[in-house]
Amino acid sequence: MTIETTAQTEQGVTEITLIKDAEKLVASYPRVPITVDCVIFGFEENELKVLLIRSDLEIFKGEWSFLGDFADNNEELDDAAYRVLRERTGMDDVYLEQVKTFSNPRRHPGGRVLTVAYCSLLNIQHHHLKKMDNELHWHNVNAIKTMAFDHKEILTECYKWLQKRILEHPLGFNLLPEKFSLRELQNLYEAILDTKLDRRNFRKKFFAMDFLIDTGEFEDDVPHRPGKLYQFNFDKYEKTKRKLTGIDF
Repeated sequence: MTIETTAQTEQGVTEITLIKDAEKLVASYPRVPITVDCVIFGFEENELKVLLIRSDLEIFKGEWSFLGDFADNNEELDDAAYRVLRERTGMDDVYLEQVKTFSNPRRHPGGRVLTVAYCSLLNIQHHHLKKMDNELHWHNVNAIKTMAFDHKEILTECYKWLQKRILEHPLGFNLLPEKFSLRELQNLYEAILDTKLDRRNFRKKFFAMDFLIDTGEFEDDVPHRPGKLYQFNFDKYEKTKRKLTGIDF
């Protein structure tokens, strides 16, 4: 055996020993299950909604909860979230963003369980539910009073996240038609921010950002005076350094 081969063998033995030591150390750690919960917000008919399902845990029988499940030992949390969404809804074209970890030791009646909340905002008309088990359907956010586990707290935190995101990023424009009126745009922001906005100030703010394209077209078949139709200039938004850095209405 050459000196080089001997060195490689000794290095391999050392690595195996270090791995076993690390495994022994991890085995001594507390075992805390980790779950993922999908908080899917949807916009439809000028209302902000959230996707809920009946809890299948007996202690919370009849209560509403988010779509969730335990992450497998060999599963990335992001993969677990997408798996849950796919298995519970049949949807596989929804972007999820990790928002927050909830770690209250008493959040689960069976013992300590950590959960990581994932959020998304989508146009309900463009994403159809392919599975409806456990009464899965959309609920008006403002109509939800109680939920299973600590899911009402999770909803509150994720709603705050969404309201902050809508002021910093143009994600809301994906919920509108390709060509939209300023009335539709304001209705969207009012629904998500849950507040009435001053019409003149709202329009002034958006025109000042210079991301709206006047199409030269007007609304048709509307019960009010037809408004101009606009498009959001996503190309200009991506190229400019002046992004939506906080809209103060």
